[in-house]
Amino acid sequence: MRVVIAGAGNVGRSIARELIANGHTILLIDRDPTAIKPDSVPEAEWLLADACELTSLEEARLDTCDVAIAATGDDKANLVHSLLAKTEFGVPRTVGRVNHPSNEWMFDEQWGVDVAVSTPRLICALVEEAVTVGDLVRLLSFHGGRANLVEMTLPEGSPRVGTRVADLNLPGDAVLVAIIRDGAARPPERDAALEASDELLFVAGSTYEQELAQYLVPRAPRLADA
Repeated sequence: MRVVIAGAGNVGRSIARELIANGHTILLIDRDPTAIKPDSVPEAEWLLADACELTSLEEARLDTCDVAIAATGDDKANLVHSLLAKTEFGVPRTVGRVNHPSNEWMFDEQWGVDVAVSTPRLICALVEEAVTVGDLVRLLSFHGGRANLVEMTLPEGSPRVGTRVADLNLPGDAVLVAIIRDGAARPPERDAALEASDELLFVAGSTYEQELAQYLVPRAPRLADA
């Protein structure tokens, strides 16, 4: 995939390195000359330009990108870049970095953001995920919170222990997307049976999270909304 990253600071460069290691083509854009450090990520393309200006994005050939990541330290810039990428250049997937949690509500499809990534929320989610068993933990929100990536570590007392994936009757639009067992991720094969201590990853609408938690652990678990 060709990925454009608006913001060539520490965050943007770190994302670029990870994506390049996974075989993707990366373009880093920043309007600050001091942020343009090609030697730090030599495999990437670099462009000194304003990622919120149409002419700059045309020069960057944003219409050829599969993903646009707005990773600057300015929420307003991240929103504008995402909106332009989606509406003017038809980029299929946009990811917006949320610097201030109070602005998180704006990072939705109306601003062209497919996935909003809030560092405080992610950190809290990881803390919750590390210390809770039997609670549903929200890790990531898609499309303004209407669909979320949620996780539960299945406790020994769950009636779903031993249930085949094919026999799960998940509520609403909830979908089991992965099982993490002994530190290794595996696909949820139909004949696989759930085990105690499995970390289960679901994509589910926010309106079905409580039902999903009740289904997995009927003793009224608390939703740990990070």
